[in-house]
Amino acid sequence: MAELHELTALELWQELQAGRVSPRELTSHYLDRIERLNPQLGAFVTVTGEQALARADEVAESVPKTAPLWGLPFGDKDLWHRAGVPTGFGSRVMAGFVPDTSDEIVETLDAAGAVSLGKTNAPEFGLPAYTESLVAPPARNPWDPERGAGGSSGGAAVAVASGMLPFAPGSDGGGSIRIPAAACGLVGLKPTRGLVPAGSGIASLAGLVVSGPLARTTADAALLLDGMIAKVGGRIDHHYTLRAPYDDDGPFLGTAVRGEGRFQLGVMTTSAWDDAYDIVISPEALAALDAAVDAFASMGHGVEETALERDATYAPAFRTIWQAGAARLPAEGETLDLLEPLTAWLVQRGRSIGAGELSEALSALTAYERSFIRQLASFDAVLTPALALTPRPIGWYDREDGELNFEQQVLYTPFTSMLNVTGLPGIVLPVAQTEDGLPMGVQLIGRPGGERTLLSLAAQLERRLHWERRRPPTW
Repeated sequence: MAELHELTALELWQELQAGRVSPRELTSHYLDRIERLNPQLGAFVTVTGEQALARADEVAESVPKTAPLWGLPFGDKDLWHRAGVPTGFGSRVMAGFVPDTSDEIVETLDAAGAVSLGKTNAPEFGLPAYTESLVAPPARNPWDPERGAGGSSGGAAVAVASGMLPFAPGSDGGGSIRIPAAACGLVGLKPTRGLVPAGSGIASLAGLVVSGPLARTTADAALLLDGMIAKVGGRIDHHYTLRAPYDDDGPFLGTAVRGEGRFQLGVMTTSAWDDAYDIVISPEALAALDAAVDAFASMGHGVEETALERDATYAPAFRTIWQAGAARLPAEGETLDLLEPLTAWLVQRGRSIGAGELSEALSALTAYERSFIRQLASFDAVLTPALALTPRPIGWYDREDGELNFEQQVLYTPFTSMLNVTGLPGIVLPVAQTEDGLPMGVQLIGRPGGERTLLSLAAQLERRLHWERRRPPTW
């Protein structure tokens, strides 16, 4: 039998259900792996070994095995509160903070029967597209530890890609699931705004931030997504099967396992940032896109090139919202000096924004949402590069000049934030590798509520390319 970390999350769930492995055995295996690999990769900032083993025993004794994630290990992103566990938000400002209560997403994952092994690395307050803070070692890419893992769910991506976790939840406000998934060769799904009740995006400024899964396979991503949304009316539906409980088509896992259907796909290399920055797509990113297009066409899907209309309103409006969101960070007086330069720049700019300017930005993004959906309405899904460039080296971003730093993030990740603005679902898929062995991916954009189409397409592409067989050198 393969070692436990070699199995997919779905295979592990089946082993747990059959009683061939216990939650404690599985937890111990992954804790041992974290102890060996984390010092060189920086996936976790806090490991809660004793609590995890106690939780595994609790799951075995007290949680019904019908819970959708029964006994499966995961990590809490270090932007989420877990009662009694340090929550650092990647910032010196939060040093020593230990919350008394847990966030709803944490409680939901617990109710689904999962076992938290600790807190995964995140950049300061989740704002950058890279995970290199001043309070923890950088999250290093398992395919090349001199490269970054992206952000802000960088630690989660490193943990999954290196086999320290079978899958991991993340949050995505401008690409924070999809960027590290692409950088680390994973499947990363940003759900439709409102789909995951505990991380719906509805309560965040402009509705940007949602929660979703990172995984090595499409089915694993669907399994975790089901667990993240399975809390209905304050309880878990314990009748979890491949045919229930969300709609007539059953849980998303069933869709991902079947991978059926033929669809009309758009293909584009334009983005919402084209009017503001000189976006250059690397040959490696274009090669990955071409590979995906060829594969989908050979499977009988319709493929048609398309392009977005240029829009000068998007960039200034998004910048305003990003800065305004930072204005609410818990830093006042002397604690402002503890912020990293990028965060300090965002906070300063955000606190100077007036109500009129903020209202105009929100209106502009609402208009962009309608325009974007209208432009792509004739397609079942639209294919783009996942990132414009190869995974960036550690230290690539300017740490002092906020304007330059923001521009660098856009140049690396021009295709992600427009889905947060529009509320649409998007999935990143690991299609190719460069000559140096770095993963390169593509992004599929869905219609509102179009997760099933995305998962079906992803499953078909996975069956063609078998990316689940790839392993990074650090594996």
